Amino acid sequence: MDINRWMACFAPMALLFSSPALAQDADELAKKLSNPVASLISVPLQFNYDDGIGPTDDGSKTFVNVQPVIPVSINEDWNLISRTIVPITYQENIFPGSGSQFGLGDTLQSVFFSPKEPTASGWTWGVGPVLYLPTATDELLGAEKWGAGPTAVVLKQTKDGWTYGALVNHVWSFAGEDNRADISSTFLQPFLAKGLGQGRTLSANLESTYDWKGSQWTVPINLGYSKVSKIGSQLVSYQGGIRYYAEAPDNGADWGLRFTFTLLYPK
Repeated sequence: MDINRWMACFAPMALLFSSPALAQDADELAKKLSNPVASLISVPLQFNYDDGIGPTDDGSKTFVNVQPVIPVSINEDWNLISRTIVPITYQENIFPGSGSQFGLGDTLQSVFFSPKEPTASGWTWGVGPVLYLPTATDELLGAEKWGAGPTAVVLKQTKDGWTYGALVNHVWSFAGEDNRADISSTFLQPFLAKGLGQGRTLSANLESTYDWKGSQWTVPINLGYSKVSKIGSQLVSYQGGIRYYAEAPDNGADWGLRFTFTLLYPK
């Protein structure tokens, strides 16, 4: 393999990642990206890869979460923030004898009502409903259930670049295929991020889920690094990271990778 040819292919990407910082604008956008209820329209395309799944630990799952975030001003004091997660999944050897599957998974739609200004002590919060929609194109990619419940987020951002807080929701199924398991699931995501300047951020979170029907925790620990940049006139963010499962079902994943490309549309 010609190493010079490979270097020529990757040179434009290297230049893109090392492009000059966007100064204060980049830092402000990076700060908003660390806030799940910020007044910022964004479209994250989150690539995930999990390995070591299934009864023989040779299964894997590759999925892209399309996650548009759309804030809407209700009045002078309140925003409504729509956060949608639509997974596009390819998986293989997850279920014995099932081979591989590709298609859409189930959609999670959250809506937060959030004050535009933090509290006197600097806390930002939002509450609202969450809906679980059976949009999977294959029965092995979804639960075939309709679900709903509450969701909430609380966080604080400091002058020296720290963001810390937690997002939580709970989903109960209320309709769907009778031969599929009911859903009663709590999602708890404590998160921590540190702005490094020049649009760069280090982050960590636990996307933990507790299945009340199966009495089982799933606790992936995600570590990531992101940077705000530009492609032409389009503001974007790049993030890369790793994932380790501190707790998972017997047939769950051991580790994973995450890369996120986010389109940004500041007002």
